[in-house]
Amino acid sequence: MAMQGLKLHRPEHCQALAETGLNRAKGKVDVQTESLFRVVHAHTLAKSRQRRAAVAEAERARTLLAADCGDQVPFWALAWGPPAASVYSRNAKVYETLGDRKTAAEQYARAAASRPEGYARIVALDLVASAEMQLRSGSIEQACATWNRAMDHMDGVRSVRTRKAVKRMRGDLARFRARGARCAAELDERAVEFLAAT
Repeated sequence: MAMQGLKLHRPEHCQALAETGLNRAKGKVDVQTESLFRVVHAHTLAKSRQRRAAVAEAERARTLLAADCGDQVPFWALAWGPPAASVYSRNAKVYETLGDRKTAAEQYARAAASRPEGYARIVALDLVASAEMQLRSGSIEQACATWNRAMDHMDGVRSVRTRKAVKRMRGDLARFRARGARCAAELDERAVEFLAAT
């Protein structure tokens, strides 16, 4: 419920929901599942401008992932894919909320790398988010390289979200194309072809 509230941009009750969920889960679930509860709690803390607490909770979630003992993860904890990928993706949102674009980009890239085959659309969207953070940090070449990797994963994917992501990318790159940035122009050509084909 806390995750849904955050997705709907209604954070006012999310922190209490996340804390309740975490308190009920601690000691009763495997470490990967607990890390999911912790990272959602971290995101709610970030949304309520509790920077230090949010970063500490995000780090606890990552530490729990590293301590994984191979315990079985309940099926419901796999709803968003492998827990590690979900934790990295949510951690990225924590750092994005806090304005740390560099760490957010790194976490989105880790999320993409943690997803197995069969998650092409989600990998593409993680990479798109990473590229957006890189662009906002002023790294146009790095952002274009990441967007190209994202588009590699979009091959054969038919999704409204990927189309929207490509259209948004074209808008984000327009000023760089106008300045003659070659990587932006080449990526835009690829985007036009992708949109025409889908």
